Amino acid sequence: MVETTNSILQSVPLEHFIVLSTLLFCLGVLGILIRKNAIIMLGCVELMLNAVNLMLAAFSSYKNDGNGQMLVFFIMVVAAAEVAVGLAILSMMYRNTRSVDVSMFNKLKG
Repeated sequence: MVETTNSILQSVPLEHFIVLSTLLFCLGVLGILIRKNAIIMLGCVELMLNAVNLMLAAFSSYKNDGNGQMLVFFIMVVAAAEVAVGLAILSMMYRNTRSVDVSMFNKLKG
């Protein structure tokens, strides 16, 4: 099963994975820079992390090394923890300000 998955992934040129990962990462950065909604910004951070995961998995598959795939697993764990903490913070902010607009959060400055 592993050999067939690697052969399928290696039949696609590595440049295609690089281009796709770059486009996804740039889309995430663009979303962070343009949007003011904190929930959408968290989604863009997730998109950026998934772009890095795709790149690591592709390089790991082409090198026939499992270390990159183990790193992908740890990045996914950190991303899940980030979402849990971020959504908890956002729900508390929404409860206080009735908005998830990031520009309203500058009131937290001392």
